[in-house]
Amino acid sequence: MEEKPRLTRLTAILTQLQANSMVTATQLAKRHDVSVRTIYRDIRTLEQSGIPIVTEEGKGYSIMEGYHLPPVLFTEDEANALITAEQLLLTNTDESLVKNASSAIEKIKAILRFSQKGNADLLSERIFFNRENGEEKTSNNLMEIQSAIINYKVLKIEYQAANGEQTTRTIEPFAIYSIHGNFLLIAFCQLRKDFRNFRIDNITSLITQHETFTPHELTMREYFEKYILTHENNL
Repeated sequence: MEEKPRLTRLTAILTQLQANSMVTATQLAKRHDVSVRTIYRDIRTLEQSGIPIVTEEGKGYSIMEGYHLPPVLFTEDEANALITAEQLLLTNTDESLVKNASSAIEKIKAILRFSQKGNADLLSERIFFNRENGEEKTSNNLMEIQSAIINYKVLKIEYQAANGEQTTRTIEPFAIYSIHGNFLLIAFCQLRKDFRNFRIDNITSLITQHETFTPHELTMREYFEKYILTHENNL
């Protein structure tokens, strides 16, 4: 694994220190794929920059109680809901979503009040959602698809239909919805000249094209009325 630029690592370490009640040098070293000695140097650099890091021998590092960068506070119920949402997200089968959502939630957790961090750690250990597919992630395209939707980028995909047929499609992504635990991509298929839906975990290859498309004048309500409520949309 390529080592992160030091400034990026220092920022990430600061976020982790704020997000957790206690973190060890070994945990930080493993997270950032560097030596423990490097973490020691990073901690000293943060301290010299005025960050009030508390060191507890044999336990690890924490941020001094009351120190926060962003001036945002959560209620206890909001903090608990956040932890529950994090654990639920971890059950998702799209790796890109889990990675980015976990990173975002860690940054949000970084601004919890000091007294809430211990409760957040405890709750994380006491909440469990059954992972029907184990730890296996069956797709890694959700975040790229989301980017294509908001930037009106054409996608070229290799798609395996329910009958096993493998096809190449050039599509204009429109929306994403979830049903029965599966993410479906609604897109205008340039091959079929009409809207189709694609199970994201059945997309075996995805390449974002330089080509853009004109936004479709269709609302989600109109889509459901025309394509879902009136007939089955078979691929």
